[in-house]
Amino acid sequence: MKVPLLDLKLQYQSIKNEVEPAMLKVAQSQMLILGEEVDKLEKTIASYCKTDYAIACSSGTDALLMALMAIDIKPGDEVIIPTYSFFATAGVVARLGAIPVLIDSEPVTMNIDVSQIREKINFKTKAIIPVHLYGQCAEMDEILKISNEFNIPVIEDCAQAIGAQYKDGKFAGSLGLIGCFSFYPTKNLGAFGEGGIITTNNKELAEKLKQMRNHGMNPKYYHKFIGGNFRLDALQAAVLNVKFPHLENWHQRRRENANLYTKLFIEAGLSESKGKMIFDNKNKVLIPEAVYENSGCKNYHIYNQYIIRVQQRDKLREFLGKNEIGTEIYYPVPFHGQECFAYLNNNEKDFPVANELSETSIALPIFPELTKEQIQFVIEKIKEFLV
Repeated sequence: MKVPLLDLKLQYQSIKNEVEPAMLKVAQSQMLILGEEVDKLEKTIASYCKTDYAIACSSGTDALLMALMAIDIKPGDEVIIPTYSFFATAGVVARLGAIPVLIDSEPVTMNIDVSQIREKINFKTKAIIPVHLYGQCAEMDEILKISNEFNIPVIEDCAQAIGAQYKDGKFAGSLGLIGCFSFYPTKNLGAFGEGGIITTNNKELAEKLKQMRNHGMNPKYYHKFIGGNFRLDALQAAVLNVKFPHLENWHQRRRENANLYTKLFIEAGLSESKGKMIFDNKNKVLIPEAVYENSGCKNYHIYNQYIIRVQQRDKLREFLGKNEIGTEIYYPVPFHGQECFAYLNNNEKDFPVANELSETSIALPIFPELTKEQIQFVIEKIKEFLV
C-alpha cells in the first residue's frame, strides 16, 4: 500500500469543478495582479481571523519581512525567535541586518520556550516572533505579558496555523500586533503557487503594509518610503477564494486523522509519555499533544503536521520509505546549527530540546484525504520496525 506524505491531486480532483472556472474567469479578465479577487480574499481572512485588516502578499516569507520592515527593524536591532522553525523565521531578520536572538523549544508543543525570553531582552530588543509550529499556538499569555511590560511588538509566525485557536478561541494572527500567514501549496489552505497574507488590528500599520507591497508607492510613481514588489497574483487569490469554504472541513479531517494515529499508537503499545524529553525505551514513540484542549479552554490544533519522535528516527524513515510510506523531517538543523548563522556564536549546549527534536522528530502523512486503512498501515509498519 502506498501512503504519500501529501497528495494534492486528491484535493484538486474534489474541487476541480470550482477551481477551473474561477481561474478561467481571471484569465479572461486579464486583471492579473491584486484586484477584486485579492480584495475578496483579504476581507474573508480578516473576518475569519477576527482582525480588522488583512493584507495579501507574495509569500509567507515576504509577510514576515514586510512585518519587520513595517515596524522599522534596522541593522543591529535584536529580534527574539525560536531556534527550531522553518528558515524564513530567522532569514527575514538577518536580511534586514538585524540579529536573530535564539530561544530553545519546550518539549510538549515544540514551540518557543517562553520561560527563556525575559533573560534575552535588552535595549536592542525590538520584536518577538513566536511561531505557531505545526498548527498549534505558542504559549501566548506569557509572550503578550512580556510584550506589554517591555513595550516590544509581537509578530506571530502563523505560516502553519491558519485557523488555529488559542485557549479561549482567539485565532492565530489576532493575538499580537501582526500575524503572518503562508499559502504555500502544502499548507492547510494552499494556493497553486506562492502566496501569503498579513493580519492586524492597527489601521496605520495596515495602510503602511498595503503601500509597502507596491514599492512604497502612493500615489502612482510617488514613493514616501522604500517597499518592495510583494503583490499577490489575482490567480492565486481566486484559487484561495474557492478553497476557503472547504477549510474547516479539511481542518476537521486532519484532526480526526491525528486522533486516530494517537489512538492506534496507544492501542499498539507504542506510545510514550507525551512531551517527555528522555526516552526510557527505544521501542516507544513520543506522540504529539494538543495542549489546553482538556483544560476547559477552547483551543484548536489544525495539524498542518503530525510529528512523532523516536530514537531510531533515520532508520525508521528509511524503513518506511522502503514500504512506500512518505515522511519528512521538520527540521533536521536548528538555526544555531546552520552554517550561515555561525557568526552568532551560539553554544549548542544552550538548546537541548531543539537538538533532541532535530534528531528524533519525523512527520507522518496527515492530509485530509488520507484513509483509515492507510493510517492503520503506517502504524503496523512502525510497530514492525520497533517491535
